[in-house]
This record gives sequence, structure tokens and C-alpha cells, in this order.
Amino acid sequence: MRFESPLFLLALLPLILVVLWDHRRGWSRARLAYSTSRFFPRRGLRGRLAAGAGWLQALAGLLLVVALARPQSGAAREEVASEGIDIVLALDISGSMRAEDFKPDNRLEVAKRVARSFVSGRSGDRIGVVVFAGGAYTQCPITLDYGIVQTLLAEVDFGRIPDGTAIGLALATAVNRLRDTEGQSRVVILLTDGQNNAGEIDPVTAAEAARALGVRVYTIGAGTDGPARIPVDDPLLGRRYTTIDAALDEETLRRIADITGGRYFRATSPEALEAIYAEIDRMERTEVETVQYVQYRENGPWIALAAALALAGSVLLTEVAASRIP
Repeated sequence: MRFESPLFLLALLPLILVVLWDHRRGWSRARLAYSTSRFFPRRGLRGRLAAGAGWLQALAGLLLVVALARPQSGAAREEVASEGIDIVLALDISGSMRAEDFKPDNRLEVAKRVARSFVSGRSGDRIGVVVFAGGAYTQCPITLDYGIVQTLLAEVDFGRIPDGTAIGLALATAVNRLRDTEGQSRVVILLTDGQNNAGEIDPVTAAEAARALGVRVYTIGAGTDGPARIPVDDPLLGRRYTTIDAALDEETLRRIADITGGRYFRATSPEALEAIYAEIDRMERTEVETVQYVQYRENGPWIALAAALALAGSVLLTEVAASRIP
């Protein structure tokens, strides 16, 4: 709500003062030169309506001044004027991600939970998801629909790809998703707990392709140092545990990050992983500019109409309904 010509509102003060002065004068001056009014009939409904005529005149003047000030109301609409960041989360779902060293959950469940929290904190960025084990595929195309990203992240699970760790293929798949996007920057966040042992593409070759396309890669090595227990469900013997040794290829992950201008992180606990995503979140922030459009609607004509109706009511009360003493 605004007034296009607010200077007219200055006329309200003298108008109010005139109304108050006239009202007070009406109470103080004598209407009839008689010592008593007990011989006259009491003022009935018509007399009270006549007294209201003056107030209607004052109201009409007030409304007219407000109408001249051109009150306007409008609805605002915002449009995003700048491009956000295009991000692909590449998530390892190989068998070793079942390790339960990120208590009380396994590595994959913690990685999914932290990734979903990361997505919920973004605004104006397009996000996609690639999962990999012995192969790689796109779990969620790049989108602004964070609800879809959250849902598809929650559905990520083991056993959908032959086992293995195809880091190079996963990175190439993620980079391919970013090939034709138009964000201010393009980023891959790749999380794994192993070393490249599957797929046709070498991780360094994929990193060179990422650099050529201007894609920055943040790599995260997940898992504690030393042996970790992995549950194995046997249909006859039930659940048992087997122990695996850490097989994380930190050298390759560092090299991928260095080639692409990114950074390598090491996550040995859920808290450390949360801190890593929080740091990446701070580093990869774009100020989203918005343009606001407001369409205003003139309310003055309706207020002027109300003033005219108040004035007409005043005339009607004065000329027709007012009681007079002959």
C-alpha cells in the first residue's frame, strides 16, 4: 500500500481542526432564545439523523482528501536474475560402503543423510545425483526440484549395480551431466571409500576432461583408518560380520581435486563428513540477484465514490429527514 501523491494528506490536519472547532461551537452556541426547552418535544430519530449529517459531511471531506492522495495497492513478483551453481553429487554404493564404522549407521546411510542436508540448504542451484559401484548411472538428473532430489537420494541402496568401484566412470558420468549446463560454476562432489578397480575410464583421464569443461571436483575419502566390520546376511546362518582393511586411494583423489581446481577431504566420522559438506557449502555460494516487479492498482476512484455517497447521504439527511421547528 502506498500514496502516489502523499502531499494531499497534509490537508487532513486543517480539515480535522475545522470539524472539531465546528462541533465544539455547535455545543456552546444557543439554538433558541428560550429559558427552558421542556415545552418542546424531545428530539426523536429524525433529529438524531439530522445531527449525523454534519459528520457525514466531514467524512466526505476526509475521504476526498485521501482519494486525491491516490492510494495504491499492489502485488510484488520476484524473478531470479542470476544463474546459480550446477552441482552433481557422485556417491559410492559399493559393498564396502556397508561398513559400520560411522556408528550407529553404515557409511552409505550417513553419506545419504548428510547429502540430503546439504541439498536442503541450497537455494537457486541445480543439483543432480550419480551413483556408482562397478558401473555408474544417473540417479537424478540436474534439477531445481529439491524434493525430487531428496526422494531419489533416500532411495539409493546397495545391489543395483555389480560390485566394484568405478571412480573414473562415475566422474565421467557426472561431468557429462554438466556438459551443457549454464550455471555460474559447475561442481562435482565425489564421495568414495575405495580405489578405482572397475570401469573403462581412468580417474585421471576423467579429471582432465572435467578441467577442459571447467568443472571443479571436490573429492571425499570416507571411512576410518584400519579394519572395518561389514555385515553379511546369510539365508541359512543369518547375519554375520566380516572384516575389511581400508583400501582408500587418497593419492588419486587428491590428484583429481588438484587437476580440476577442487579440494580433497578426509571423513573418518559422521561429524567430520558434516563439517566437510558445510565447508563446501560455504565455498560454493553464489549471490542470487532478484528483480522485483510490482503492479499497482488505483484505489482512489473507489474512495472518491465513497466520499460522494457520504456527501449525498448528508444532503438527504439535511433536506428530507431533518426535523425543523416552524
